[in-house]
Amino acid sequence: MSRNCPSMKRTLLPGRPYPLGATVYSNGTNFALFSEEATRVDLCFFDADGKQTDCVTLRERTAYVWHGLIREIKPGQLYGYRVYGPWEPENGFRFNYNKMLIDPYASAIAGQVDWVPAIFPYDVASGDDTVINNEDSSSSVPKCVVVDQRFDWGSDALPETPLADSVIYEVHVRGFSIRNPAIPEHLRGTYAGLAHQASIDYFKKLGVTAVELLPVHHFIDEGHLVDKGVRNYWGYNTLGFFAPMSRYSSSGDKGGQVTEFKEMVKALHAAGIEVLLDVVYNHTCEGNHLGPMLSWKGVCNRTYYRTVEGDPRHYMDYTGTGNTLNVRNPQVLKMIMDSLRFWVTEMHVDGFRFDLAATLARELHDVSRLSSFFDTIHQDPTLADVKLIAEPWDVGDGGYQVGQFPVLWAEWNGIYRDTVRRFWKGDGGQLSDFANRLTGSSDLYQLDGRKPYASINFITAHDGFTLADLVSYNSKHNEANGDDNRDGTDSNDSWNMGAEGPTDNEEINQLRERQMRNFLATLLLSQGVPMLAGGDEVARSQQGNNNCYCQDNELTWFDWNLDAPRKRLLEFTRKLIHFRLRHPNLHRRKFFQDRVIRRKNELTVIHDIAWFNTDGSQVTDDVWNAEWNRSIALLLNGQTLEVTDEEGHPVIDDTFLILVNASHEGVEFTLPPTPSGRHWCQVMDTENLDDPFAQIEDGNKVILGGRSLRLFSDAMVDHR
Repeated sequence: MSRNCPSMKRTLLPGRPYPLGATVYSNGTNFALFSEEATRVDLCFFDADGKQTDCVTLRERTAYVWHGLIREIKPGQLYGYRVYGPWEPENGFRFNYNKMLIDPYASAIAGQVDWVPAIFPYDVASGDDTVINNEDSSSSVPKCVVVDQRFDWGSDALPETPLADSVIYEVHVRGFSIRNPAIPEHLRGTYAGLAHQASIDYFKKLGVTAVELLPVHHFIDEGHLVDKGVRNYWGYNTLGFFAPMSRYSSSGDKGGQVTEFKEMVKALHAAGIEVLLDVVYNHTCEGNHLGPMLSWKGVCNRTYYRTVEGDPRHYMDYTGTGNTLNVRNPQVLKMIMDSLRFWVTEMHVDGFRFDLAATLARELHDVSRLSSFFDTIHQDPTLADVKLIAEPWDVGDGGYQVGQFPVLWAEWNGIYRDTVRRFWKGDGGQLSDFANRLTGSSDLYQLDGRKPYASINFITAHDGFTLADLVSYNSKHNEANGDDNRDGTDSNDSWNMGAEGPTDNEEINQLRERQMRNFLATLLLSQGVPMLAGGDEVARSQQGNNNCYCQDNELTWFDWNLDAPRKRLLEFTRKLIHFRLRHPNLHRRKFFQDRVIRRKNELTVIHDIAWFNTDGSQVTDDVWNAEWNRSIALLLNGQTLEVTDEEGHPVIDDTFLILVNASHEGVEFTLPPTPSGRHWCQVMDTENLDDPFAQIEDGNKVILGGRSLRLFSDAMVDHR
């Protein structure tokens, strides 16, 4: 049985099987689609209104790739596929030629999904996914766009900031600029808005070296969200791994989004700022066996998705979304690698953060460090120099893999986040673990050949409380999501400081501000790579909502109208970041160690670090895990560093002393002597809200206030 399509009146040539997708040449456009189990593939074309104008059957098939070149097709043309084959859901075959399908390699996608029964391959009314649905879906699904990838990159050069010297800023393209009055209204919330000079000036003044964008691969709004009148805000619901999200384009969705994205990258690079992408290769937007048919499910279901062994009607779900991509299949692995190379070579991005990366490492069921995915990436010269960051967990058994990824990979260090939160909350027995996190998590990364910069340190991220809400709410308040506050994760790392939520109590507000400073100071004084969640530097609040995935509104958007306390926190963060960047001692490229040097014909042991109790004595083993101990001092010896200046001479940085006190009460610290013999100079105090960077030359004793952190240097410091 076959569908009657409008006849094709254009010149069809055999074309070539690679590259996959739609590729524009001087003599026409080549189309290539992989489907191992299809019996026929029709390529359909649409006018600007989404009406099908004609179609052609691709008759050439090479190594399971259906292909053909059409002379008259030019950039801007809308297209889609109908793929024929068996309908046997019980065996994993779900071909349905009535469904219009997105090209898995589409470079741009136009239009939205209309959540009507026609987009489902089975009979929705009965709920039986084994009964075929013969409704035509072409008017209810987006269309692919033929794109000419040519772009004048001019003198664009990758900033190539070493990961050890990076400060990452996790940010949402739309939420960052949608309310910024300094940006023209038609550009707000777009790639052009992020590239606007007002945005770049903000990033530069703040001091971040890279922006990590929440997903920009084209995604869709889930049907249940549309029914509630909300939409997918975060973007972890991919429809196109090669297409920039059209919602963030001020240039329309007919290909202009591609050029606008490139212009954004070029502008950020010109300012020395790297662009990292949060990518979602573990699942797609098609859901489980009851989900819609939009692309891969209809192109070749058994190739692209992992099905249950012995029950291919159903899908393996290591992601909590209904499906898991079948990375064990060579074609799926190729698609991911082609996508990564595309964003590096064509879009000039600088690196990737892989969502639920443990899923990609599953060979059978267990997470494997020797999986095909890792092997392939490590052998690819295009990806050799880009930043690779894993979210090292998924929702399957054994999915929590912090510290287990291979060399060349950095990881979101969830243990860092949890430990630092518990320490500043005042939980007992955290001191030993806190010390490990502050000094680069050597217990996680040193033994397998990695360096401190394998640890991406963070306190908060898009998922969970913002920093302001972390210190303001005891429990989540996700009522706006429409799930009776059942969604999101209950956190035991937040606490009540006298009142939950906003308050007029000045003492409580000051304590909350101090705690935010403690978190920020810890983050930016820790070895490893700090990642700042966008908006934490200005105390952005989501009113206690710790799962704002569907809140595309004022709840998540940046509020650029800053009051005095928020301006004060911004300035504090800015100075901390620049302070960190100026001092290699605060972002070393190797783990701390003891070294022996010769001085005046005598051998001397140099200690990179030393830990001290409040009385000035060095910490002993019995103190580290004591329940009562919440105060400690860390000395960072700066005399010999693993970096050199422009002339190749070793850099001699300041020596620093960090005092922390997570207890409610103040404590007296006896300061140890400086290795240089100079006096200690206080250069930062989180308790001093008015002038935290006032430089004070101290004696050998200081009172460190409750829940506060101080930083000392053996030299005066420039706080530009």
